[in-house]
Amino acid sequence: MTAAASGPVFSLREIPFSYRGSWFGFSPVVAEKTYAEDVHLVSHQTGMHAILRLIPTAEAAITATPHQLTWSRDDGRIDLAYENPDTVRVKGRGLGLRLLAADPVLTPFSGPYFYQDPVDGSYVFTVYQTGRRYRITLLAGQAEHRGTQALGSGERGLVLGGDWEIAIEEYETARAPYAGTDAFEQVAKAARAEFDAFAAAVAPWRSDRTPAAELAAYVLWSATVRPAGFVTRPAVLMSKHWMDKVWSWDHCFNAIALAGGLPDLAWDQFLLPFDHQDAAGALPDSVTHSELLYNFVKPPIHGWALRHLPPPAPDVYPLLERWTTFWLDARRAPGRALPHYQHGNDSGWDNATTFDPERVVETADLAAFLVLQMRELARLATDQDASARWSEQADRMRDALLAELWDGERFVARGAHSGRTWSSSSLLDLMPITLGEELPHPVRTALAARIEQHLTAFGPATELPDSEHYQDDGYWRGPIWAPSTVLIEDGLRRAGHPELADQISARFRALCEKSGFAENFDARTGEGLRDRAYTWTAGAYLILAAAHERRTRT
Repeated sequence: MTAAASGPVFSLREIPFSYRGSWFGFSPVVAEKTYAEDVHLVSHQTGMHAILRLIPTAEAAITATPHQLTWSRDDGRIDLAYENPDTVRVKGRGLGLRLLAADPVLTPFSGPYFYQDPVDGSYVFTVYQTGRRYRITLLAGQAEHRGTQALGSGERGLVLGGDWEIAIEEYETARAPYAGTDAFEQVAKAARAEFDAFAAAVAPWRSDRTPAAELAAYVLWSATVRPAGFVTRPAVLMSKHWMDKVWSWDHCFNAIALAGGLPDLAWDQFLLPFDHQDAAGALPDSVTHSELLYNFVKPPIHGWALRHLPPPAPDVYPLLERWTTFWLDARRAPGRALPHYQHGNDSGWDNATTFDPERVVETADLAAFLVLQMRELARLATDQDASARWSEQADRMRDALLAELWDGERFVARGAHSGRTWSSSSLLDLMPITLGEELPHPVRTALAARIEQHLTAFGPATELPDSEHYQDDGYWRGPIWAPSTVLIEDGLRRAGHPELADQISARFRALCEKSGFAENFDARTGEGLRDRAYTWTAGAYLILAAAHERRTRT
C-alpha cells in the first residue's frame, strides 16, 4: 500500500522545516549542537545564522509535516507554509506571535537593523551576518512594532495578536511590495503538492515495507537549495542544520538516490564539485554558499558512483580524467605505484585508526577506488587507445595493491615517508571489497569474514566493537555511517556474498526506521549522533530500500 500523501510528522529538534530551493528553514537548532527553546528562522547564506525568533504568546504544541508547520492549543493556532523558496506565509487564529530578532545587539559590523519601509509599510530586518533582508508584510490583523530604527541593544520585531496573517521574505536589496493573492490554504496545498511530486519521483516503490521512505525523501527535498554564491546548481546540502555544505564525496550518494526519478537533479549533484575543479584536477573539499575549501580533498569514489547514474550522461570523461590524473601525478611519490592520502580528512574517514601511526599514508581503499575510476574512464573513452591505456593502468594498480598491501590475510597501510606497514581494526582497511569481482576469491572471502566481525545489530561499525580504540561517539572510530555501509553492501554483492549484503542492508534500513537520518549512529545502541538531519543518510536509505524492493519484486 502506498504511503499516505499527507506525509510524515517529524520533530523539529531532529529535522528542520524547509522547502526545496530555500536557503532558510525553521528549527530550534541555531548552531552546532545548540538547541534554543524557541523555533527560529535560520538562514544558510554566508553560513548558518539564526535570524528571527518565533515565540507564540501562549504555550502551544508544535507539529511539523512536509508542507506545514503548526503551533496549536485548545483556543488557537498558528500555521506556517512556504509560498515559494524565499517566502513563507504565517497565519494566526486566536494565538499571538512575537516575531523578534534572534540577535538583540546591533553593532557597526554585526546584528540586525529593523525599520518600517515607507514605500509599502512593511517591516524589514537587514542582517549583517547574512547580508540579506527579511521583510514582514502584514496581510491581516494588527501588529505592534518594537525597536524600529533602534541602535545598540534592544528588542526588535513585531507582536501579533488575535487573528492575523503575515508574509516573510528573504531577499538581497529591494523588491516590489509583496502581492500574493492566494489564500493560506491554497499556499499550503501547493506546498504539499510540490513535496508529494518529489516523493513520488524518488520513491515510487515506497510502501508499508519501507516506512521511512517518505521522511527520507523529505530530508533530501527540504535540504535542497537554489543556485547562489559558490553553489552553481540546485544542490542538496548535507543538512540544513550545521553541516550545511556539499562535500566532494557526500554528493555522490545523494546523486544516486535521486537518479531513478529525477535524473537532471541527480546529475546536478554529481557535477557540482566539478564546477570548482582546480588547475591540478583536484575537487574542493567542500562547497557552500560563501566558501570553497581546498585544504583537503575527498576520496575518488566518482567512478564507482557513475556506475549507478542514469544515461544520458553529460560529457564527464574530461572531468573524471583530470580528477584521476591528480591522484596519479600529485599523490604518488616518485617510484611508487600506489597513491597516498595526506591526512585522514582526505579519505573522508577523518580520525579512523588507520591513520594513527602516520597521517601521510598509502591505503588500500584509495587504490581500490582509483581502479574502479580508471575502469570507468576506459568505458567512457571514445578513443580506443585511451580506453586501452586506462584499462592497463587499472590492471597495474590492482596488481600493485594486491602485491604491496595484501599480506596474505588482510590489507595493510603504508607510510608514504617511512615505508613501514601496519594493520588496524578500522573498517576502512576492508573497503577494497568495493572491487568486488576483481578481487581473487581468497581475498574476497577474507574481507567478507572481517566485515562480518564489524557487523552489529544495526550495521557495520567503523571500528571493531571489541577494539581498545572503539568509542560509541568516536566519529569514524566506532559509529555506523551511511557511505561505508552502501559501499560495502554493493561490493559484497559483486564479490559473491549476497547473504551478508542482505544482512547489512536490512539492518541499516531498520536502523533508519528506528533512529532517523543522523550523521552517524552509535553501533551498540542505534542512537542517532551528531547532526540529526543528514541527507546522505536519507539518500543511503533510499538507495538500499529501492534496491531491496527491486530484488523482492523480480
